[in-house]
Amino acid sequence: MDMGTAVIIGAGSGLSASLARKLHCAGYALVLGARNTDKLADLVAETGARAVALDGSDPTQVDALFASVEGPLRVAIYNPSARQRAPIAELDPEDVRRAVEITAFGSFLTGRAAAKKMLNQPTQDGRKGTILFTGASAGVKGFAQSAPFAMGKFAQRGLAQSMARELHPKGIHVAWVNIDGGISNTVREERTDDGTDKMLDPDVLAATYLQLIDQHRSAWSDEMTLRPWVETF
Repeated sequence: MDMGTAVIIGAGSGLSASLARKLHCAGYALVLGARNTDKLADLVAETGARAVALDGSDPTQVDALFASVEGPLRVAIYNPSARQRAPIAELDPEDVRRAVEITAFGSFLTGRAAAKKMLNQPTQDGRKGTILFTGASAGVKGFAQSAPFAMGKFAQRGLAQSMARELHPKGIHVAWVNIDGGISNTVREERTDDGTDKMLDPDVLAATYLQLIDQHRSAWSDEMTLRPWVETF
């Protein structure tokens, strides 16, 4: 079944790989954007995706990627974020600037380019497309010694809220997904769940993203929080 194209910016292992597999199985053609596309070779072979090397905070590169999408763009997901942990008095301004560019400005670039393309395409199943931003609990509460991450995620959340209010009436579903917990990743030993489900399962997260994508427009979510059962609020 041809569902159109889904673009994932910040593709890699873990959540984005699970998203790619779920979207592929649902019938979407895939475009995966990442700084290093070599790491995507196995995923590309498995899903038939097209990998594009890009910096998600570069306007020219982001615009070029979305302009290259043939046919209808039905899904756009922005995953990248950057952390700089240090006491506020010790943070390097350029490191902070770069972190905010990746998390917040990159979200804007993807949201802008995706919306521009979706607005000019036909409606399918009551929607023109879906734009999702992968957030974090730092977009709800700022943690000590994590100011750059909080700055980026608060900005990203505000962007998603603004876009939802503007674009929902035009047939584009926009939502911010608060990933409130660590994601299990078998590629990284320290990120592997021990069977107690204390970490978020990327395949389960991806399935929830697909539920958002398939939501009926009479009841669209603009924000969702996902946390493991042991996570404190």
